[in-house]
Amino acid sequence: MRKRNIAIIVIALMQSPATLARPVSYPGGWTVMQMHNRANTSVHLHYSPSARHSVGVRGFHIRDKNAFAGALQVNVLLKRVNNRESQANLYFKGGGGAAWDNDDISFTGFSGLAADWETRRLFIRYENRVGTIGGRENSFRQSARAGLAPYVADFGSLHTWLMLEVSHYPSTDYEDKTEITPLARFFKGDSLFEIGWSFNGKLTLNFIRRF
Repeated sequence: MRKRNIAIIVIALMQSPATLARPVSYPGGWTVMQMHNRANTSVHLHYSPSARHSVGVRGFHIRDKNAFAGALQVNVLLKRVNNRESQANLYFKGGGGAAWDNDDISFTGFSGLAADWETRRLFIRYENRVGTIGGRENSFRQSARAGLAPYVADFGSLHTWLMLEVSHYPSTDYEDKTEITPLARFFKGDSLFEIGWSFNGKLTLNFIRRF
């Protein structure tokens, strides 16, 4: 009976908005992610050959460096823990490619970890990333997010989450290296949309589509 209850919860969580936002899809699934925040604007297309890996391409504009980059990216599910009413995940993300900065082309690389825990009403996530451009422009950023679903929607219905994200940019030239962003997440079917506005006036705008 306990295994059956856990299986039911897992199925419900696999249909949740947090699942759509994760870097690994179901086997054979494609995902496109468009992200816009204070640090960068990016588009990431990835394919999941298994439930634990995805590979794809990522293009992005690094705003504080005024650089553009393109890279291959690999995402790996390192650990998943299913409990009766919750699920936790740990991911590795890494990639490498080329960056264009003032007509100069150089290598860019990045890697980081992402962890999340969720129920059908609560969500917590932490992630970090280290990166380099040509071995001379090194960066580090991290963020944490907590969310609450004001109601539990049925599968196929519109899901709504209210979230608060705290981002830290210690390696940038920003005067305010910490940013707090209230945001709303909307999810239906295979599409997810997020919009937020930070306390220091910066827009967050994300869209994810899985197919």
